Amino acid sequence: MEVVTQSPVINVFKDRWPALFSESQIKEEFHRITTISLEETFMRKLDVYTPCLLQLMRGKGGVAGSRMCPLLDTINQGEHEDHTDQTMKVLVVHNPLAEKDPAEVSVVIEGNRVLNGCGNRTKACVLLMGLIYGLNLEYPKMLKNTFAVFQKTFLEFDGAKLPRKVNSLKGKLMKCT
Repeated sequence: MEVVTQSPVINVFKDRWPALFSESQIKEEFHRITTISLEETFMRKLDVYTPCLLQLMRGKGGVAGSRMCPLLDTINQGEHEDHTDQTMKVLVVHNPLAEKDPAEVSVVIEGNRVLNGCGNRTKACVLLMGLIYGLNLEYPKMLKNTFAVFQKTFLEFDGAKLPRKVNSLKGKLMKCT
């Protein structure tokens, strides 16, 4: 009740309910709230839609396409640009001397690393979605469509209420698969 009515800051969550920040508890809390298996559902749908998503992104022209090209290049190279202005992000740290790349993948909320050792970007995104639901967080305005795609397309949750842009993307993905 306190989580929904008072919306405490992330440090309060971590201090009062540290167990909510473990992978197993994030998945369990998401399942309790939604009855959906977080990681299995997300990964299954991601496997289905990734080839089509990449095809759609590469086919973009104009301003959107010119902004997307550098992002696609970094995906191909396995690099990540740190966006410090985001309230939620997946932080990827590379160590050029390490054999394993990336060296560290973490989830950051409100400028605080709340989950370290995620292993890879995809798992970090999955766990971030679980934290958003478990902690009753709002999507950041700049990323609301991205999170809506995660929620409504990859997690198959609340799919009847699609924002226009998300509905358009989902329609394109359905044609492509």
